Amino acid sequence: MGIDFVHPKTISMWRNNMKKKHIFFLVLVSLFVIVPTFAQTPPGFNTPIPPEIMTPDKVRTKYLGTLEFSDGRPSKETADKLYDHLTYLRAVEVFLNWMPACSIEAMRIGHVKSGITKANQVAITEQLMDSNPLFLTGNTDTVYASAILDLERDGPIVVVIPPRCGPGTVNDAFFRFVVDMGAPGPDRGLGGKYLILPPDYNGLTISFSDNNSTVPITAGGNTDDYYIVQSPSYINWLILRGFLIDGKPDAAVKMFKEGLKIYPLKDADKTPAMEFTNLSSAMLNTIHANNEKFYEELNHVIQKEPIGLVDPEMRGLAAAIGIEKGKPFEPDARMKVILKNAAAVGNATSRAITFDVRSAEAYLYKGSQWKMGFIGGDYRWLKDGGNGGRNLDARTAFFYFATVNTPAMAAKIVGAGSQYAWTDRDSKGRHFEGEKNYRLNIPTNVPAKDFWSVVVYDPQTRSQLQTGQPFPSRNNEKSKFVKNADGSVDLYFGPEAPQGKENNWIETVPGKGWFTILRLYGPLEPWFDKTWQPGEIELVDE
Repeated sequence: MGIDFVHPKTISMWRNNMKKKHIFFLVLVSLFVIVPTFAQTPPGFNTPIPPEIMTPDKVRTKYLGTLEFSDGRPSKETADKLYDHLTYLRAVEVFLNWMPACSIEAMRIGHVKSGITKANQVAITEQLMDSNPLFLTGNTDTVYASAILDLERDGPIVVVIPPRCGPGTVNDAFFRFVVDMGAPGPDRGLGGKYLILPPDYNGLTISFSDNNSTVPITAGGNTDDYYIVQSPSYINWLILRGFLIDGKPDAAVKMFKEGLKIYPLKDADKTPAMEFTNLSSAMLNTIHANNEKFYEELNHVIQKEPIGLVDPEMRGLAAAIGIEKGKPFEPDARMKVILKNAAAVGNATSRAITFDVRSAEAYLYKGSQWKMGFIGGDYRWLKDGGNGGRNLDARTAFFYFATVNTPAMAAKIVGAGSQYAWTDRDSKGRHFEGEKNYRLNIPTNVPAKDFWSVVVYDPQTRSQLQTGQPFPSRNNEKSKFVKNADGSVDLYFGPEAPQGKENNWIETVPGKGWFTILRLYGPLEPWFDKTWQPGEIELVDE
């Protein structure tokens, strides 16, 4: 018998095939063999258990101390502690996230206590707003006309805006934007009729494509064109501003008193006469509580407004601490202690978020202390167009020290609306102190079509700083500035005016801090492209 010759390549191919089969066999076996990855099987188990899913009998925590469990079951003392802590966490979140609603509620209460209880009643600052009212960062340089619209009580409400009205806005009961009026609104300062519908309106069939188009409506025997919007809430705040003429409020006051009309649509054939209450120098509070009374303010909002005001998650937060529509809010002794502590921490957290800003996008310029009000540049505080969700801390910061929510304050609208920059620190990052002296340079050619102003505020009340000056501000329309050789203006802050610079000086109070807001009405392109920017506020005592 002879021996066949086998080529070397054939032998190599045979060996490679055998290797592949061997590897395949090992892979196949591995699919059915569980390789132990744990050191040992815990007592009471038949198989190894991943340690990360287990709870030890003692859990040491930074804030709650040692928590005790028996086979994963909390002891009575631990469970009580955790339930209290959970309720406390919910209450802190309620304070931070329901703040916009309580701010509107405080605004409503302030109006009611001033006698503003009907649709045709309006608060007006005939001699401008001074530092007496407690009003979050109110300005001293426009005439305010302010009203509370109650769509549950009155049904659809008509607002007639006179020509040449400055910026105006309607915000709902959660301080969300409903519609602009006046200069930044669809009437573009020409005036017009607005119809605000309640959230559950089922009356006339009204078809409208957007807020910028008028719709003919027949009411009171007359057919007129209306800008129509529907609010998600019953309570709405209407705030209008009138500009000064030659530094005086007279023309704006006349415009509002002669041209502003507010009435229920059902009364269109017999509109009641308007009533104006002058709030200049009035002592009133429009700021929400920073203690446990905050939750009482919120309860009124939830009882008043429809279920659809906010989503179920927000309602669930409130319900977790006993605030639920249609049910009495009656916290027991345990809950009262929790709410008191939660409000204290919620308030403290709001102050940290507002006055120790750590978000880089809050700052207007690199290396500057000037910050924007609408962090992220969105009036809804949406991050990356909504892909990043809502910037909750930015929303809290805004509503802790400001009012009025409108795209006109956040968006680029050249020559209309308003823009803001604020700071609470000097050029070296130190808080402002009332006993010290500071200087701010406002470069020439301020990009404001209408006017610009600087107002000083109290960090406690977030309202105008109360000093020997009724109006803690300077305005290029009212103030006869001493200008520098290059046309720029130096403003001074301190307990006493520098000699010869009284018109450029804003008084501060020794022992009190302060912060300031720069406002530009009718902002121009150099503001938006940042080719113009204010100087930093410098400490001059050094």
